[in-house]
Amino acid sequence: MSVARITTVTFNSQSAADVAAASYAENAPNDFPEAEQLLGIKAEGNKLIAVSLYADNESMERATASRKKVLDANEEVLSVDTQVGTVEINHSN
Repeated sequence: MSVARITTVTFNSQSAADVAAASYAENAPNDFPEAEQLLGIKAEGNKLIAVSLYADNESMERATASRKKVLDANEEVLSVDTQVGTVEINHSN
């Protein structure tokens, strides 16, 4: 069963969030090659939400170093909240 990591990142400003969203859209497929699916969501104002699906916990954990590198490189990050769980449905039309 796939696992999901949902990360909400709050930035110092909306412009910082906009820059990070563009960077994530461009770089995430290369930064997280084991991800089955990546979603980048611009939320209210200065928040971004990233949803990453992995085949298993081991694949997700291997991506942790890249995730840390991306987050640590951005000085505009105010906070990071992460939730992990099993994927119960993954439907698309």
